[in-house]
Order: sequence, then structure tokens, then C-alpha cells
Amino acid sequence: MSSDSADASAPPPEDAGPDNGPAVSRREFDALFEAVRTWGRWDDAGRGAWNRVTGEHVRRAVGLVRTGAVVPMARPWDTVAGPDNGKPALHYMSDLGEVEAGVEAGVEAPEPSTHKDFLGADYHGKSVSHLDALAHVAYRGRLYGGGSARELVGSGGARFGAVAALGPLVTRGVLLDLPAVLGTAWLEPGRAVRAADVVAAQEALGVEIGEGDAVLLRVGRFRRRRELGAWDADASCAGLHVDAVPPLAERGIALLGSDGDNDVRPSPVAGVHSPVHALAVAAMGVPLLDNLDLEALSEACAGAGRYAFLLVVAPLNVPGGTGSPVTPVAVL
Repeated sequence: MSSDSADASAPPPEDAGPDNGPAVSRREFDALFEAVRTWGRWDDAGRGAWNRVTGEHVRRAVGLVRTGAVVPMARPWDTVAGPDNGKPALHYMSDLGEVEAGVEAGVEAPEPSTHKDFLGADYHGKSVSHLDALAHVAYRGRLYGGGSARELVGSGGARFGAVAALGPLVTRGVLLDLPAVLGTAWLEPGRAVRAADVVAAQEALGVEIGEGDAVLLRVGRFRRRRELGAWDADASCAGLHVDAVPPLAERGIALLGSDGDNDVRPSPVAGVHSPVHALAVAAMGVPLLDNLDLEALSEACAGAGRYAFLLVVAPLNVPGGTGSPVTPVAVL
């Protein structure tokens, strides 16, 4: 069992309904998609917004390190089914160092004995901390850059926008800690983070989002889960409203992440279940980090009195993969 698996489902939010509005029509959403679209901007289109991060960005990010405190942000590998873990990750031992008869039990010949295990995960869900590559999301049948998803993604994987094309990312990270700004332990499921919230958070935390930055949004999901129990995060989760995306697009961010999956749920856009995914990945070429545990980072940033840091993201090198389980690391 993972260290924070809950025995009971969390109670529903106290209010009568989700604060996920205002509602957005499909026509309004399509106009927004066109407004933030960056197709054709970079020669290496498969890396999308990671093209923004230059050597100078990396040098400036390294210069943010003061104490050397290292804060990982991945959840424990969760093998227990629950309301937010419909396809549990797999972990089992494949070799216990056992040997054939005639040799001392429990010792391989020759020495040393070894123990081996297997890991597997259908990681695009609400449990595994993972990176969404550009091949993960298409809107109206088109991947980032305009290529046909049907032609570019098949049973053998993706021929465009795969996670292997991204490589590692080293850049400046910015934590927008909404519960800290609002003086609450967490945002209730269904609560939308609006454009005004993003602006207010920067002012309150004394940080300004810049080009090439990785923006991490904390809504307090895993603190709520630990204290109240798990719930169906597909049905209700705090996250970004689509009106918060244009300010991030204007800043030229390279990466977006959250302790939810970035989208407020239920979606405020009729007919689009993950509108922030569509805008970030398919329109802007911005990969996403989903299901981060940001509690330790929240405490570290509060203790340091600053919300910008060096961020390192190193996804698995999976040719054709639409993403990867990942352990992002902040260094303060």
C-alpha cells in the first residue's frame, strides 16, 4: 500500500455545487485556442515550448540555488485501487535470488545473489506523477503543429511529439501556492483557479512568471486526500479555468504542472472534458506535469521565503511514448 493511500472516500465539498465557472461555449473555446496557438514557431516542433529554454535560462536557474535543499515531487508508486486509482500501478518481484537444488537455499551461484522486480503503469490517470508529451493530446483531430493524430499516432506509438523528443528540462520553476495565498489548507474539489487568482498569487508570493519558466500550481489535493480520504478526481478536482491560460501564454511558459491534472473538474467547457490540456499541449506546445505531490515544496518555499527555484525534469527515454512517469526535483 502506498504511504498516503486512504481507507475511505472523502466527503463531497461543503457547497451545493462546484465553483468551476463561468461556463465557456465551444465557439468561445475555439477562439481561445486560436489566440494562444503557437504552431509553426519552432523548427523542432516536437519539443514545443521547451525550445524556449536556452543555455542562458539554465544558467539563471542554477543561480537560484541558495541552500542546496532538494525537494522531489513524485507521489509514491500507488498499487492500491481506489476512487482516484482505477488502474493501479504494478510492482512485483521477478527474482528472489533462489537457486537450484544442491546449492545452499537462498544463495545464487556464483555470488552475489540478486533480487529483481517489475514495474508497470497505465500512468495517464489521477494517481501516477507523470509528464504529458505533445503526442498525448489532440484537438479536433490535430496534434500540436497541425498534424493528423490518426496518421501520427498508432499502435506502435507516436511518430511526432513523443516524450523521447523532449529529453530532460532544466529551468526556473515557479510555485503558485493558492492555498497559502488564500489562507486555507486546500482548495475544495471543483474550485476553478481563474486568471485573477494567478495574478494575485504572483503578487502575494513575490514572484513573477517569465519566459521559459515552469509553472507549478498547488491546490492542496494530496493534503486533502491524506486528511479526508480519496475521492473521484475525474469527477471533481480543483484546477485551472481556461481564462487563466492566456496570461500564462503571454508569459511564454515552457511547462505547466499541478498536484491535480491542471484542469478544473468538472470542465466549464461544453463538449471538452480537458480544455486546459487542449490549450496547453495541442495549441501552445506546453507539456504538462500531472499528479505532483507539492506539499513538501510548499513547506520548503514558505520556509525559504521564496517561490522560485531550480527545477529538473527528466522523463524516461521512451521512443514513441506519449509521456512518462517522472520525479521532478526542485533545488532551493
